[in-house]
Amino acid sequence: MSALLQRLNAPFVRDMAGPGFAFLAVLIAFSLASPQFLSGATFGSVAFQLPELGLLTLAMLMPIITGGFNLAVTFTANLSGLTVAWILRANGGVDASPMVFAIAVVAAIGVGALAGFIMGLVIAFTRAHPILVSLSMMIFLRGLGEFLTRGGDVSGFPDFVHPIGHGSILGIPVPMLVFILCVIAWHVVLTRSRLGFSTYMIGSNIEATRYSGINTRRVVILVYTLSGVMCAIAGIIMMARFNSVRVGHGESYLLITVLACFLGGVHPDGGFGKALPVFVALIDLQMLSSGLNILGANQHLATAVWGLLLITVMICRWLVLHVRFNLAPDRR
Repeated sequence: MSALLQRLNAPFVRDMAGPGFAFLAVLIAFSLASPQFLSGATFGSVAFQLPELGLLTLAMLMPIITGGFNLAVTFTANLSGLTVAWILRANGGVDASPMVFAIAVVAAIGVGALAGFIMGLVIAFTRAHPILVSLSMMIFLRGLGEFLTRGGDVSGFPDFVHPIGHGSILGIPVPMLVFILCVIAWHVVLTRSRLGFSTYMIGSNIEATRYSGINTRRVVILVYTLSGVMCAIAGIIMMARFNSVRVGHGESYLLITVLACFLGGVHPDGGFGKALPVFVALIDLQMLSSGLNILGANQHLATAVWGLLLITVMICRWLVLHVRFNLAPDRR
């Protein structure tokens, strides 16, 4: 029993317990409910639909680990996508060159980084609550986007943009490859860099971190700037996926990104969370949605079940911790 408890206490196993349990539960339940679930079409659908939500979740991840929030993720993404669309339309539209598109992508990433930088700057120097700061930024970006687009869509892109949202390499959708690369990058930043260490320290206790000599203001600003960059990448993928951009695209993803973070074991008060468990949690949510679609369920039911899944995983995680600590041998 003690050997089993030690294995349960291993960091990787502990981090993956919640999303791993959810993955097995979803896989077994829908496999029994429908023979069509375990098919290439299902996993292809998951790989195709997952990236845009996944990228926005990564944008939410680091701010939550610091004990904050970025409620402006979807509107930062959309304004970044609109930046690409405006530059393309102003330089030939469907006839724009790849060089123009490259410049537009750089500009979009700059817009996302700027939005995140401003939020981080305000949070770091005024110590205002991140929810209020990001909410204000969300309202500003939404209003700015609706003013500039008059509430409409911007469309008409060159043909070479289409494969970014719908193409595949070796059978893997291009957006999924981009998402996997971003997950790897976030994993490396959080586990192998000084920024990652400082991010966890701030989430655990920002005052103690400040007294330890870490420049907490710089770290917070950098975290929100990187969050804005990830939003920009998501906005570019969404633009290519939908072949159009408007301010409200993906607005429903906001709360789901928070749900995916918590399902992936990110602590709501900050200080704990990793990219790989969140990646598995996102797969869980998308597989759950695809399974319900196969069974003919309404999409709104999928949203309700997502919330129920999170509650179930939290209960199971508490039970595992309770059993582990109560069955652990007395080492006094």
